[in-house]
Formats: sequence, structure tokens, C-alpha cells
Amino acid sequence: MKVTVERAALLRSLGHVHRVVERRNTIPILSNVLLRGEDDGLRLKATDLDVEVTETIAADTLQTGATTVPAHVIYDIVRKLPEGAQVSLETTGDTGQMQLRSGRSRFMLQTLPESDFPDLAAGELPVRFTLPPAELKRLIDKTQFAISTEETRYYLNGIYFHTIAAQGATMLRAVATDGHRLARIEIPAPEGADGMPGVIVPRKAVAEIQKLLEGADQDVLIELSPAKIRLTVAGVVLTSKLIDGTFPDYQRVIPTANDKHLIIDRDDFARAVDRVSTISSERGRAVKLSLSDGKLTLTVTNPDSGSATEELEVDYDATPLDIGFNARYLLDIAAQLDGDTALFKLADPGSPTLIQDRDGSAALYVLMPMRV
Repeated sequence: MKVTVERAALLRSLGHVHRVVERRNTIPILSNVLLRGEDDGLRLKATDLDVEVTETIAADTLQTGATTVPAHVIYDIVRKLPEGAQVSLETTGDTGQMQLRSGRSRFMLQTLPESDFPDLAAGELPVRFTLPPAELKRLIDKTQFAISTEETRYYLNGIYFHTIAAQGATMLRAVATDGHRLARIEIPAPEGADGMPGVIVPRKAVAEIQKLLEGADQDVLIELSPAKIRLTVAGVVLTSKLIDGTFPDYQRVIPTANDKHLIIDRDDFARAVDRVSTISSERGRAVKLSLSDGKLTLTVTNPDSGSATEELEVDYDATPLDIGFNARYLLDIAAQLDGDTALFKLADPGSPTLIQDRDGSAALYVLMPMRV
């Protein structure tokens, strides 16, 4: 293989593919990125056996061929080369090394044969549709924070995408929950999404998709089956296994009869929660909300460091209520709201609370209370 490529294009592509490579690997080939010099450019591929990313970039191919080199090493080398540099990649014979040249710099990198590199063959992906990158990014941004990190409940370790009939239209819905909070958002389903299987996209793939969407301006092609999903974003192809599990019936935990309505300025509320939670213990993080006519009192008590209270004027005219929440979760949800005013629908100190934008939004959030 003998290929010459611009440093900027190579760095950008390595940035896309090297992220899926784990720093520590028991299987040596999974530490490497596959480089294939083809007539139409240089193809890069990396995988961790669950997620695979490939991209082809413009290159001057003098001799076709393929090899694999350590992904993080080549990324760091190219990152440190001067801007505007040309990079030459060359393998000769069976030396087991690849030469990387740029200007006066020379690097000899250890290689492993292309034949050892695994292929995450996608198989049949019968469902195909496209989404504007901003729409897909919104579905992810509004739900990602609620993905569970508890490995024992593996079926919660991702975002659940599915279609649902609502008000005479088909909606594409994204849901994530960790058992303490739930985030749900929906958009009109794109053409081709009808009848798609409900799929759980794992946390790592979600994070990679989110990064690929930054700055993307072309529609994203999404192809999926019950076992795999493939996204094509501006020339980068990401294939991922899906979580093989059943997402719980989340509709049951979304309250419908919460009759106590609290209307509050989102920013004032978030700043007040942030201030009083300075006192809270790392383990507890509990903040008590005491509601009475037109007034909200936030209280945090920590036996080790003291207590804090703050009062806010609010729109609330139901019976007085004391309820506790995890301060971090309150701040996470407040950060996701789009409008200036938040609407809390409450029931009692032991029941889940519904939070959404006052002026209506496609996103809603459910938060379980804490004992305080």
C-alpha cells in the first residue's frame, strides 16, 4: 500500500473512527484501525465488536493495499503534525511495519494483518428512512442524560426508539430512563419509519452518533433491523449492535392524574436549586420543595455541614405540599427545557412528578421523589 493524504482530512477521519477503539484491549487487533488504500481514496475502519465506524477520504493512491495500525498512536502522531502537511503511508513486503512520512518526520508503526480484522457485517437492514441531523440530535440531546449506567439492568443502557400512533399521526419517539427519572420526546415519523421495530440503541453508540452529528448539514440515512442499526452521516458510516432486551412499559410510570400545578421561572428555579444544593452531601443530594400559596421554599439539610433555604415566588394555588428530589436530577431536567417557564404536575410526596415546558413541548420528563 502506498497512499498520500492531506493531514487535515486524515486527522478528521481518525477523529471519527478512533473513538470507538477502547484504550485497553485483550484482543490486540481491536486496538488497531484498518487502513485500506483504494482507487477512490483511503478507507478507514475501527470497531470494538459492538460499534463499527468506517469512512473513505480523498487520497492519492499510488498502490492499493491494506494494513492495520494502533488507532490511538496514529491519531496522536497525525494530531501533532503541522497544519497543511501531506502525509505518506506506505507498507512494503512483509516487514510487519508501516512507514508514515510527513516533511522531515518518519515513523515506523507496528502492524497486524488485515485478515485478522473483524467485520461487523450488518446483514439485512429492511427499514430505511432519513432524518435531518438537527431532528436526530434533538431526540438524543433531550433523552441521553436519563440513560441508566447500571449494567445489571442492561435493557435500560440506551435510548429506546419506536413509532407510536398519536392524535391520528405516526410519531417517532425516543425514551430513556434509569428508574429514577424518565425522558420522552417525539417528532413526526419520517417516511419509511412506519412499522419499524422498537430498538434500544446502546449508550456508546448514542455518544458516537451525537459527535458525528455536530456540524452535519445533510440528512442522516438510518437503516435498521431488530438486531442492528446503521447510520450514514456525511460520508461516515456507523454500524452498531442493538441491545437485545425488552424496554419496560414506560407508559405506566407517566402520571396522568397529577392535579397540583406549579408554574415557575426555569432559570430562577435552577439557580436556586444549584445554590442550596451546595450544602447537600454527595451521597444524598436531596432538596425539599415546600409549596404553599404563591410560594416555594427550597431546603437542604446536611448534618455534617449545615442547612440552606431559599424562597421563590411561584404560581401555585393547590393544597400545601412538601416533596423531596435529587438536586442533580432537577438541574439535569431544567437544562433540557426549551422555554423560560417550567410546569410541574405534582400529586403527593410519594408519587412521580411530571415536568415539561409550560407552553407545551414534544418533550416531557418524569421524576421520582426522594424521602427528605
